[in-house]
Amino acid sequence: MRITRMDIEGGAGRYATITRKIGSDQIEVTILTPDTPDGRVHRVNARDEKNVWSLAERLQRQLDGVRGTNSMIGDYHRELCRFAD
Repeated sequence: MRITRMDIEGGAGRYATITRKIGSDQIEVTILTPDTPDGRVHRVNARDEKNVWSLAERLQRQLDGVRGTNSMIGDYHRELCRFAD
């Protein structure tokens, strides 16, 4: 089994879609917020743990609307890891 897409809902009209196409080494996250209703796309190499964590920080901050603790970021990181190598 392989997960290729996940939709996440944050607070107050904040959403994200995580995808990784077959054969791609990139995790792609599209974040939609009231400020960016058309979405903003972020890509990270699925093998680069440091950048995957940084993307989790960005995802948590954008969806929750506040800078979170490591455990809050960890929740998002675990979901991104489903798409990592």
